[in-house]
Amino acid sequence: MTNSDFPGSELTSVLAEPVSVSWQSPSNIALVKYWGKTWRQLPVNPSLSMTLSKAFTETRLTALPRITEGSVELDFWFEGKQNTAFGERIIKFLQSVTDIFPWLSQVALKLETHNTFPHSAGIASSASAFSALALCLCSLDMELNGVLLDETEFRQKASYVARLGSGSACRSLFPGFTVWGKSKALAGSSDLLAVLVSEIHPVFTKLKDTILIVTDKEKPVSSSEGHSRMIGHPFAEARIKQATRNTADLLEAMKTGNKNDFIRIVENEAFTLHALMMTSDNGFMLMHPETVRIISRIQEIRKETGLDICFTLDAGPNVHLLYFEDQIEQVNKLIVEDLLKNNEQNMRIDDFYGKGPVKIG
Repeated sequence: MTNSDFPGSELTSVLAEPVSVSWQSPSNIALVKYWGKTWRQLPVNPSLSMTLSKAFTETRLTALPRITEGSVELDFWFEGKQNTAFGERIIKFLQSVTDIFPWLSQVALKLETHNTFPHSAGIASSASAFSALALCLCSLDMELNGVLLDETEFRQKASYVARLGSGSACRSLFPGFTVWGKSKALAGSSDLLAVLVSEIHPVFTKLKDTILIVTDKEKPVSSSEGHSRMIGHPFAEARIKQATRNTADLLEAMKTGNKNDFIRIVENEAFTLHALMMTSDNGFMLMHPETVRIISRIQEIRKETGLDICFTLDAGPNVHLLYFEDQIEQVNKLIVEDLLKNNEQNMRIDDFYGKGPVKIG
């Protein structure tokens, strides 16, 4: 499958008036981590994520008439302000998908977007941003050219397009749990787009994710740079095998409702992600002392109380506390009285298992 598998078409006539579409798309948290890529955003190992609910990006994309054809023309607004730096990344992405959407050279674009969560909060903003943009592009393609796709085809195309902007974004196109990357444990899985995990025990549809904010400062090494440092990593081959095995085992745990295996695999993946960072050439550390304290307390509390809680980490210092709805009161008390005690930020973001993107205009 390549860009040519999603053929677009040029406008048959000059655009006479503006056409707008709007989508709301969530971020996601990887439980089996994607770390390392090849070619155009292809993963070196499968990953498995949970789509979030309250952490999302709202994006409005407008196609405007223009006099002459040419390179992509974009007016980008983030949180009500023009953002040139991120706008350049968006333009580069749009130029890379002109074979899918040839009309991008025939219109002027205005992109307006905002997030429901703060930047650098341990939530993948690029996942929600590029998934929302991909959905807008696919919707606009249908509006401008009368392209007819059923719901499955539409989501698959949007996932493929989102991946070209940000790898993790392809996983935000579906509700619940999603796998990106070829895995023998899941039929239909692919390196080119994400697929929905349909066999899930009901207990995991009630999963909660509270992000405990250690710092809101921008991290010193970007995820893109971190991915590049997996090239030639001494543990790369072992990591691919580990992630492949963990994906299969986690799928089985979520199918059968095995909380113990879920907790073990999720924490193993979080530790591995940061170990890979620290052991790469010119290694780096994104965890802070407070990150380590919170992680240690989560594991101690689980042993002391028997609560079904665990942690995961994004490529940053902030901690995702995962737990189940039937223990929400006990966990909330622990967050307030223990995990966030003496934390300088004293900030949390409460989220949960999400139902996927929503068209809002």
